[in-house]
Amino acid sequence: MGSLTRVIIAASAVAAPFSADAADVMTMPVGTASVPVAGGGYDWDGFYAGVFGVTRNSPLYGFEYGLGLDVGATAHIQMVLVGGEVAIEGLSGGTSYVEGLGKLGLAIGDNITAYGTVGLGSDLGLQADALVGGGIDLAVDNSISVDVRYLHGFAVQGANPKDQVTVGANFHF
Repeated sequence: MGSLTRVIIAASAVAAPFSADAADVMTMPVGTASVPVAGGGYDWDGFYAGVFGVTRNSPLYGFEYGLGLDVGATAHIQMVLVGGEVAIEGLSGGTSYVEGLGKLGLAIGDNITAYGTVGLGSDLGLQADALVGGGIDLAVDNSISVDVRYLHGFAVQGANPKDQVTVGANFHF
């Protein structure tokens, strides 16, 4: 089983109890069963800023961990979420890393979105990466969400592919 599959399964298991307790989940009849449909829940529109913890593994630097800051914006159109984000992280090996990401996702409950992301990253030196991954955002109240994300970096400049997992919290305004 691949790393991305494990991260998605783990994030889904963590988010499942929260989505089951969503207060405003609407249902749409489908034959004799009801299917949950996103409705009048959390407002994902607008700007956000936050902090996150990161772990990364790469051939050049090995296993590293660190902290980061992110800023971004999202728009929620029907059940679709689109957005962009810029992040900077400081890692235990003394390196810094900057990412620019685009996000496209779906609301899977009143307070949960699952998304895919693509972008570029650089260690502010000779390494640059094309980034591909995905994550899950969970709104915990009207202005705070938590996020779990996996990214794989394909080496564009230099020869240092990366696997990275982040867990963070964002303040929405």
